[in-house]
Amino acid sequence: MSQKELGVALIGTGFMGKCHAMAWRNVAAVFSGAHPRLEILADATEDAANAFASQFGFARATARWEEAVTDPKVDVVSITAPNGLHRPMAEAALKAGKHVWLEKPMALTLADAEAMAATAAAHPGQMTMLGYNYLRNPAFQAARDMIRNGEIGEPLAFRGVYDEDYSADPLLPWSWRMTHEGGGLGALGDLGCHLVSQMLALMGPVTQVIAQTQIAIPARPSREGAKAVENEDSAMALLRFASGAHGSFATSRVARGRKCRLQWEAHGTNGTIIFDQENMNELWVHRAGEAGFVRHLSGPAQPDYAAFCPAPGHNFGFNEQKVIEARDLLTAIAGGPNVGPDFADGLEIERIIHAMAASNGTPVRIGGQ
Repeated sequence: MSQKELGVALIGTGFMGKCHAMAWRNVAAVFSGAHPRLEILADATEDAANAFASQFGFARATARWEEAVTDPKVDVVSITAPNGLHRPMAEAALKAGKHVWLEKPMALTLADAEAMAATAAAHPGQMTMLGYNYLRNPAFQAARDMIRNGEIGEPLAFRGVYDEDYSADPLLPWSWRMTHEGGGLGALGDLGCHLVSQMLALMGPVTQVIAQTQIAIPARPSREGAKAVENEDSAMALLRFASGAHGSFATSRVARGRKCRLQWEAHGTNGTIIFDQENMNELWVHRAGEAGFVRHLSGPAQPDYAAFCPAPGHNFGFNEQKVIEARDLLTAIAGGPNVGPDFADGLEIERIIHAMAASNGTPVRIGGQ
């Protein structure tokens, strides 16, 4: 990790804003190195900014995010603001010479994502990181390494699902998240992009998708009366990978009873690996010649687990993944490997989810694949 003390700005104080603040406060304690300086926190109002700056441990506060991204004491900017602000904030930070840690989804539109990737490419000295923290789970890292090392043979197929039920209640009030202008894509942008990030890490590039989407609840109540839901509640797709393997994909924000069912199976010529985020400290592995599946509990033999706990089976959590993400960004800033996903990687994810949204039952080829 970098031994240089870096100044941090945080924009946004919701669920992910607090996660970023905890990660910045804990990263040096877990992985050693210099402690980042929590310089400035930005929120929508001065009162909120001051309150959260005190709670999160930032030295200063502002209601103008532009001040945070241009502050001379700031080296890296964490952006956890609403989706529609991702592009202007990230581009302003890059142009101001800052490194950027941006929560997913990368952008509202594919055109925005392309512009952001181009801006990042034009500032090669500035590192970018997208908040796909599920990639940092030690169990997932172990599964990825098993596939790369050929432990299940040649990958043949991928089956993935990411379901939650936070929008299943038809009386849930309408919000900006349900519009193209404010939220961009729906379940694909909020949930499905996580599944795509894991799918790419396990199986490699996607060359073609064919998909259908559904708006299950067309209107939501609001103070002004019922308002239309513009983006998808669910999506399903079939995929072809550059390797020749094929896959299936499904995501929903209206799946009753599901809380964080980020579940996938990778099938190979010599075995199968199964993972479910609701049981995120387990892998189920079958190898040719075995009678069934073997349960593997997370432990210090898996990547990054031992930095938090020396004992197996003691469970790893959501926020620990963010600490690893912060470590990886600091490593890249210090000149070490950039494991991503950076903005170039994020553009590949955006191309896939936007192709799914546009497909409507018609095959869509991905990029130049």
